[in-house]
Amino acid sequence: MNPNEHELQYPWNEPPATGDWLTLRPGVHWVRMPLPFALDHINLWVLDDEIDGRAGYTLIDCGITSDATKRAWTHLFDGAFNGKPLLRIICTHFHPDHFGLAHWLTAGGETARWRVPLWMTATEYAFGRYLSAGGGDNISGESAARHFSRNGLSDGAALQQVRERGSGYYPGLVPAVPSSFHRIYEGDEVAIGPPHASRLFRIIVGFGHAPEHASLYCEEDRLLITGDMVLPRISTNVSVFDLEPDADPLPRYLRSLDRLLVLPADTLVLPSHGKPFIGLHQRIAQQHRHHAERYDEVLAACATPQSAANIVPILFKRQLDHHQITFALGEALAHLHALWYQGKLARRDEAGVYRFGAK
Repeated sequence: MNPNEHELQYPWNEPPATGDWLTLRPGVHWVRMPLPFALDHINLWVLDDEIDGRAGYTLIDCGITSDATKRAWTHLFDGAFNGKPLLRIICTHFHPDHFGLAHWLTAGGETARWRVPLWMTATEYAFGRYLSAGGGDNISGESAARHFSRNGLSDGAALQQVRERGSGYYPGLVPAVPSSFHRIYEGDEVAIGPPHASRLFRIIVGFGHAPEHASLYCEEDRLLITGDMVLPRISTNVSVFDLEPDADPLPRYLRSLDRLLVLPADTLVLPSHGKPFIGLHQRIAQQHRHHAERYDEVLAACATPQSAANIVPILFKRQLDHHQITFALGEALAHLHALWYQGKLARRDEAGVYRFGAK
């Protein structure tokens, strides 16, 4: 949790109920969908739109594939949509809670309601399509278990859960992907809204949390839809996983945050988790302080060589379930790799386990 929440302003105290929306500004609606994880919700954004003379809505992100999410969307279509159609979906990145239901919404699914385009950056679409199809021979529970074991995870039950999740975890939440998409790029400008009240959103690509994450910024309204790049209460997960075992994502993430500092300080931030807030610059500064403190803790611990698994309880004081441990270990490894690439730590292979210590 963020101990400096007093530095942020929350204009809305309560989120909308599942299956309903809360209008934040004319034509900007906040939707919240349930997730079956410790992080139990995702915020989605419905924007009034008009395309080719048809009035309807553009959706930013869509939730996982689940019966609960489908029921909630159906309730919205039958109620708040007021007879208007969905016109397109823009997905910020490939993670299941953002991308999972895109196939059902864009191609109609069982509802046979909509056949609309998916807008997305190419890398995010490609990753999602690759993983939804099972990832081939490169993605497996055994591959992930080897990665975590090599970085010090020795808990047999945790490793077995990693193996069992295997290549089926992502397809379980994203069982299909639209067969085509409309590519968006860094710097693209996307007009959303009827001609008399259109908002022009600029695509801002960020790195570290996902390969080519797209946020959307409207300068006229000082409105930023951040996806997972900036969250108010929790730190965005930045991890090293088995598909890219020597990655150095954390400095890229922090540099991506710094690019947002050119936006006005009073920008209204619409995050994927938590509540909408004002205080973008403060939150970015908090994230820099947070990771600088974590770097110091990791360096101090590595006075004697440590594996990433050894670092997890230093960075995460609370009890973690097996699902959370994999993300926590990935994040511990991201901190270790940053210090290693900066030349502040050395990495050594000790009996098949990577340990990081003084050079």
